Amino acid sequence: MSSTETTETDAPETPEPRSRFDAFFEITKRGSTLGTEVRGGVVTFVTMAYIVILNPIILSGAKDVAGHSLAFPQVAAVTALTAGVMTILFGVIARLPFAFAAGLGINSFLAVSVVGGVTWPEAMGLVLINGLIIVLLAATGLRRLIFNAVPLQLKLAITVGIGLFIAFIGMVDAGFVTSTGASSPPVGLGIAGSVATWPTLVFVFTLLLTGVLVARKVKGGILIGLVVGTIVAVIVEAIGHFGPAFANGKAHPGGWSLSVPTLPSQWISLPDLSLIGQWSFGSFGRIGILAAVMLVFTLVFTNFFDAMGTMTGLSKEAGLADAKGDFPRLRSALIVEGAGAVAGGFTSSSSNTVFIESGAGIGEGARTGFANVVTGVLFLLAMFFTPLTSVVPSEVAAAALVIVGALMMSQIKGIDLSDFSVLLPVFLTVTIMPLTYSIANGIGAGFISWVVIRSLSGKAREISPLLWIVAAGFLIYFMRGPVETWLGVAG
Repeated sequence: MSSTETTETDAPETPEPRSRFDAFFEITKRGSTLGTEVRGGVVTFVTMAYIVILNPIILSGAKDVAGHSLAFPQVAAVTALTAGVMTILFGVIARLPFAFAAGLGINSFLAVSVVGGVTWPEAMGLVLINGLIIVLLAATGLRRLIFNAVPLQLKLAITVGIGLFIAFIGMVDAGFVTSTGASSPPVGLGIAGSVATWPTLVFVFTLLLTGVLVARKVKGGILIGLVVGTIVAVIVEAIGHFGPAFANGKAHPGGWSLSVPTLPSQWISLPDLSLIGQWSFGSFGRIGILAAVMLVFTLVFTNFFDAMGTMTGLSKEAGLADAKGDFPRLRSALIVEGAGAVAGGFTSSSSNTVFIESGAGIGEGARTGFANVVTGVLFLLAMFFTPLTSVVPSEVAAAALVIVGALMMSQIKGIDLSDFSVLLPVFLTVTIMPLTYSIANGIGAGFISWVVIRSLSGKAREISPLLWIVAAGFLIYFMRGPVETWLGVAG
């Protein structure tokens, strides 16, 4: 037998797909099963369902320059609709288990920094323009070129940073880590250094239970933890009647941070989709071209690099990335992600992007776009079952985020940290994400420090010209406050 024949005989065979459906989503090829994908899709939805409540809280709570605000039920309906459609679309086209919903960074930016100078339709018009620019960058291949210009060490650092970021989000959502209101220390454990509330104890219970299940490799461990944690939360609330942490403009220490785990009196409600199409390009006339362009610039940078970092981290966690950090159907994924911003502006739900909570479904075994289809269908159903989605408290969902963050942390083993010109940019990328509550900030700090330190350490030739350009863009992005002030003075 020749060496060639031996190689062919010994090479691992790719499993044959069981059906056209299986072949389309590559379920068997990626080592998954239909049941695993369904379970992963459900887990992702459960950890993301809070967005149907939180996005309306953020957007409806701000009045625009004309004194108008968005209605909570309308925002909830378009939030679920857009998340469902974009999640399914991404699953079918990119065939990856990365779910979509309204991005928390951008919706807060719109509510806090944008609508004070423009109307809500005009703000959504800026979001739409942001999406069109990102789609154009993806379609021309420029976005992929930038993606490929990022060194593998930084791609892995982005994954680790996102892991710490979502774990920190989980701990904050659960009340395990809170703001002290003091300059030092700025954050602390629970209330006055103690885990003193029942909702936070439910988080701790769910975290430890899920951790044991995952450690023992129990199938569906994360989902089981979420279900059991929710049941315990409902029982605790029924006994203690703690209520919401914030109600009628007042704080109630000891309450549930976002949604109170009680069975709703009304399970079904018809969605109000009247916000669809309520966008305008009038901001350029209202605040001027330069000011509008700066807002679009900020939206593009935040959207572009948040999504790039999230997809990098999720693909590594799912085992779908190659040695360079690239993943299947990258170009299609980048185009559809940009379309999420367009859809968010068109429906007034804010820019829709890949959600890091998708890592919970990936941790449950999701590897294909069919998990997205499951998640998307559940979001569409959530339009009619908005009261039911609020049963799972954020304290329980937060436990899954911490578990996933721990899993993503393991990627740091692939980075050689013996070279300090690698170590410092990696360190800044990983730490700045959770500390500033922004994926884009961590990526920007990593890019800038990589270019400066590596180039001044005699390694300038190893740096892609595109990385220089992106780093310069991030420098402008970080300095946008003084730049905007100068533009205002110059105008």
